[in-house]
Amino acid sequence: MATKLDGAADNEAPRSKSGKLKHALHKAELAFIMEAHNGLSAKVVEEAGFEGIWASGLAMSAALGVRDNNEASWTQVLEQLEFMADATQIPILVDGDTGYGNFNNVRRLVKKLCQRGIAGVCIEDKLFPKTNSFIGEGQPLADMEEFSGRIKAGKDNQEDGDFQLVARVEALISGWGMDEALRRAEAYHAAGADGILIHSKKADADEILTFSREWAGRAPLVIVPTMYYATPTDAFRDVGVSLVIWANHNLRAALSAMRDTSRRIMEEQSLASVEGEVASVKEIFHIVGQGELAAAEARYLKPKVGEYKAILLAASRGSALGPLTERTPKCMLDIRGQPLLQRLVTIFNDAGLRDISVVRGYRKEMIDLANVRAIDNDAFAETGETASLECAADQLDGACVLSYGDILFRPYILENLLACSGDITAVIDARWRGAGHRAAERKVDLASCSRAFTGEYLDQEPVWLNAVHATSAEGGEEIGEPSGEFIGLIKLSAAGAEAVRQELAAMKSEGVLDAADLPALLNRLIARGERIEALYVTGHWLDVDDAFDLAKARNLV
Repeated sequence: MATKLDGAADNEAPRSKSGKLKHALHKAELAFIMEAHNGLSAKVVEEAGFEGIWASGLAMSAALGVRDNNEASWTQVLEQLEFMADATQIPILVDGDTGYGNFNNVRRLVKKLCQRGIAGVCIEDKLFPKTNSFIGEGQPLADMEEFSGRIKAGKDNQEDGDFQLVARVEALISGWGMDEALRRAEAYHAAGADGILIHSKKADADEILTFSREWAGRAPLVIVPTMYYATPTDAFRDVGVSLVIWANHNLRAALSAMRDTSRRIMEEQSLASVEGEVASVKEIFHIVGQGELAAAEARYLKPKVGEYKAILLAASRGSALGPLTERTPKCMLDIRGQPLLQRLVTIFNDAGLRDISVVRGYRKEMIDLANVRAIDNDAFAETGETASLECAADQLDGACVLSYGDILFRPYILENLLACSGDITAVIDARWRGAGHRAAERKVDLASCSRAFTGEYLDQEPVWLNAVHATSAEGGEEIGEPSGEFIGLIKLSAAGAEAVRQELAAMKSEGVLDAADLPALLNRLIARGERIEALYVTGHWLDVDDAFDLAKARNLV
């Protein structure tokens, strides 16, 4: 059985990308790299755990909508490679076609690849402009000596000592026979090639395995089993193959998926059947590193004038949840791997709100989130929402968003709220009856507004909040037809925050602060002449009061 070169010890951990590719070629175990054609697919390859990326000429050309005949210039390919290299930490081996010309083109190509952190290039012994190996028969090959000159020029001009140049032998695929393939491989190795890629378009791997045995490990051997895919991988290990390239399957998978999705949307004139089968926008944000940008903004950007703070009221236990909150406040209950409060904080962070205060009370030691200011209401058992808000009164020194700490909502609701121009704006769910909140079984803050929700997109006239009424199964204030439900989310301008701060002080002096809730605060503000704008939404939120709500929250996220 043939063996691979010993090369660097397998327990070494090369730091550079080129060093990692060199290690993959020389280590004892068979290595695998996967095709990518742009920055996103390169990230997918890295995420899957491959040791490296094959920057396929076919795939990059097709992604640009052109043929694999050097119709994409080498500078256009270089631009794609730069995005791929910036997006990943694993090495990239570039399908360099013929080197885009003679020795002069190759040495310039290698120099530019090294400058962009590309780990290696594979060039094939054919003529420029190239034709894809799977098209036609008996394609002409480059003169062996001339191609050896391309290899020498590339190696002489690499600025990275570990940069890998792989010579691709096309003799088998072009029908020139085994002897010619071996003769060319030996010449290219002597010219300085770091590895040999032997190619075949037969449906079985017989000639590849024969070549491998004859080659006997004189240099790392690379294969592309696109055509002989049914061959067991252990067969390649047995003959000492160093590196397997899965050459074009990401592009082909993407093409199949895009065709099917486009066809279905066209036929059905709807997204309903495909939405659950495609990646979410959130997944795209995640893989391209949107979170890193948010963290960088928090570190490097100075706070904007008038930037909003947030105050989250999370002091209560949530007794309706029974044993679930015996040791954990309901705001810290798990919602698909994250505490409810953490998910709420993330919504605010994603909207650009970094200065967040949480008023905590029950089992306050459990509420300890990074980059969140904790404010304690130690009298939480005897007081309500306005008392908790008053604990954070010194944070009402500018534009602010107030929120219950046990609600979740779609991010667009907060975005729309921040876009409102009023000094005080409260979010009202116009479809509260259909939101599944079981109004007859719990307290519901029903709102009366200056006019009902119309649903008209072009309706830009402001809606004003007249009052908020608390109702429950035990009864409450009798009201007419409600306009909707107050969801526990309020935006305050600097002037609005000052008005709230003053009203809290007045309530405290009158002795009514401790028993009051946010609807009571809103009603007092209205009574003293403040105009409170109502922002209508239609569902897409929930508050977590009991186990049924907890289950819905897990579905919402």
